[in-house]
Amino acid sequence: MMNQLVSALYINEMELPSDEVYYERLLRNQEIDAIAPQVYHLLKSQGKLDQVPDFFRQSLKEQYFQTMQLNLFVKHETTQLLDSFQERNMEVIPLKGVGFAESYFGNLGARKTSDIDLLVRECDIEAAVELIKQLGFIVEEERIPGHFHCSYSKQLPGSEIPLVVELHWDLLKESTARFNIEEFWKASKPTGQYSFVKELSSLHIFYMIILHGWRHNLDSLKYHLDIIQLIHFFKDDLDFDLLITMAEKHQTKKRIIRTLSSVYQEFPFLDCLKPFRYKSAKKYLGFSDKKSGSNLYKKYTDYINYQYFSYDTASHTLEEIFATILPAKK
Repeated sequence: MMNQLVSALYINEMELPSDEVYYERLLRNQEIDAIAPQVYHLLKSQGKLDQVPDFFRQSLKEQYFQTMQLNLFVKHETTQLLDSFQERNMEVIPLKGVGFAESYFGNLGARKTSDIDLLVRECDIEAAVELIKQLGFIVEEERIPGHFHCSYSKQLPGSEIPLVVELHWDLLKESTARFNIEEFWKASKPTGQYSFVKELSSLHIFYMIILHGWRHNLDSLKYHLDIIQLIHFFKDDLDFDLLITMAEKHQTKKRIIRTLSSVYQEFPFLDCLKPFRYKSAKKYLGFSDKKSGSNLYKKYTDYINYQYFSYDTASHTLEEIFATILPAKK
């Protein structure tokens, strides 16, 4: 039922739902919490806040300002980290986070941020770990063999949830792709007043966000909305042909097509915004079905297909199966 609201936020000719019962039901759906700040910001920027009921608008507004307060703190911490990388002449690329909200949604409070993700060169990992430890991120989470990041956290005053920094040296497990992170570094450019703090190219940002949504099997509307917003933001500057060519080279084509096809299936208005000619004819499990307590067989088969058959080669599929069956040996 969320789809009607999201679609109306991106298609000017489409009217917002007018039934108050619709908005009452929407607030009882936990998924609205995941995208409430985005919805509030989009409604406000389009001058449509007065087209939704007061109780719904007020609920969105409260979550928006809560997100703004948290993101202000996260931005302060992120700036300290980036300044430290710059001072040490160490290259770093922020991934997602508060910068993503500001750059692509247009407002610091327009997207919830739970942690700080930084891409560093693999040769700089140990130096980067020492840097973030000096800034108070001292609790190390268990490293998962074969993965591409490590996590450190510090407790926040008055909060039960710690702030986490994830240091990435790659974006995918080496055993399931032929990924080349150096391409991302070469296409990156300095951002703001920095020379060592970089930002990804528009195509690589989109690529990263798709892979991020795939890793979570699109189990929240926030992953859908991230992809939709980037398509809306980049529009004609987004080259799907180049994206697929890159995915073929990296052996991530199935993941990219599966994820984008699922989002286009869930939100058909995207075909009007920017057609995706590589869209799969396969019908993927809809978001509402993923979240419902019924269709357990469909949910199970969809998950198995996602978990083990999203890969371009049989060897990558086998690697993932063996990683599940024999995790100790992996």
